Amino acid sequence: MTVPTSELDAAVYGARVAAVRVRMRERGIRVLCLAGPENIYYLTGLSHQGYFAFTFLVVPTEGEVLLVARAMEHATVAAQTIGCRHLPFDDGSDPSEAAAACVREALAGGTDGGVAVELTSMYLPVAIWSEIRDRLPEFTLTDGSGVVEGVRSVLSPAEVGFVRQAARLSDRGMQAGIEAVHDGVNEQAVVAAIYAAMIGAGSEQPGFVPLVRTRDVLLQEHIIWRDHVVQTGDALFLELSASVARYHAPLSRMVYLAEPPSGTGVAADIALAALEAVRATLRDGALAADAYAAWQQVVDDGLGHDRYRRHHCGYLTGIGFPPSWTGGGTPIGLRPGNDLVLRSGMVFHVLSWLIGQEPADFVVSDTVLVTETGGELLTTTDRGPLRA
Repeated sequence: MTVPTSELDAAVYGARVAAVRVRMRERGIRVLCLAGPENIYYLTGLSHQGYFAFTFLVVPTEGEVLLVARAMEHATVAAQTIGCRHLPFDDGSDPSEAAAACVREALAGGTDGGVAVELTSMYLPVAIWSEIRDRLPEFTLTDGSGVVEGVRSVLSPAEVGFVRQAARLSDRGMQAGIEAVHDGVNEQAVVAAIYAAMIGAGSEQPGFVPLVRTRDVLLQEHIIWRDHVVQTGDALFLELSASVARYHAPLSRMVYLAEPPSGTGVAADIALAALEAVRATLRDGALAADAYAAWQQVVDDGLGHDRYRRHHCGYLTGIGFPPSWTGGGTPIGLRPGNDLVLRSGMVFHVLSWLIGQEPADFVVSDTVLVTETGGELLTTTDRGPLRA
C-alpha cells in the first residue's frame, strides 16, 4: 500500500527543516524563502495542484515555519501540512504584501539582513518578486537557490522505498505500452494503455506525461503523443514515469513494428554497455562528470570515433510536480564538468541514447540508485531491441 509522505511521522519533517537550517547557517541565511512546490512539499507535506497560484514558504533559522498561500487553500493546507502556519491572502489582494509581512514576522522585527530567496524557481513570478523587493527596502535579498535541494537530493530509506514502488509501477506502464503497440494503433491508444496500467496499479498523476512518438520525430524531445496511426515498419519511442508520494522513476524504450533496422543489435550492444559503465560509476564519492566520462568512453570506442556528444547521460530525479519529474529548471545532470559529488541515496534517470549515428538509432534509459559499490537499476523492463 502506498503511504503518502504527509502521513510520515512529524519528526521526519522536523529533521528535514533542521537539516536545511544547518545549511542556512553555513551560508549566513537567517530567513529562507521558497517558491518551488518540490521544496515546499519536502519540508511541509503539501501536495496539491494549487501551485499555479503564488505559494511561498518562509523558513527562519529559529521559530515557526510560515506558508503564504491563497486563503481558499486553507482546508488543504490545514489537512496536509506538518510544522508550519498558514498566512493566507485573499483573491484580489496583493500576495507580495502577505509575503513581505511574512518575512518581517520571521525576522521578529530584526533588520540585520540574511534573507535569501529561491530565485531559480519558475514558480516565483517576476512581478511579485519585484513587489516583494520594493516592500522590503531595508534588506538585501540574496539568492537562496539550492539550499533545500542539497539536503533532499540524498534520499532516506523511506524515500527510496517510494522510488522503488514508483519503479514497479513505471515498469507496469511500460509493459502495457509495449503490449499496446501493433500495426494500425493510434499513439493515443498506447498512452491510454500506459495510464490505465500505472494509475490502476496505484500511481498518482505523474509530474510529466508519457512521451510517445514515432521515429520520424525522435529528435523532438518533450513533445507529447499525436493523433497518429503507427504502421508496420515504424518504431515507437516510449518514455514515462509513475509517481508514488510525488517520487518518480523514469525509463525509456523503443518498440519496433517489424524487424529492427540493420545495425540495431550493434547499436543496442554499445548503448547497453555504456549504460552499464554509468551504473558501475554511480557509487558514493564519485563525481557526476566521472559518470559521463565513463559513458562517453564506451560510446567512442563502440562507434569508432569521438564526434558524438550529448548534453548529459542522466540527471537527478525524485520529487516532482507538473510539469517535471525532477523539479523546475535545468536538471542536475551527469555531464562534463559537473563536480557534484555522488552520495548513496541519490537517484538518477540514466539515459544511454544513440541517435543519428551509424549503424542505427537506439535508446534506453532507467532509474538508478547510487550505492556504496555502484548503481542499482530500479526499473527492469527488457532492454533489448523490442518487437511489437
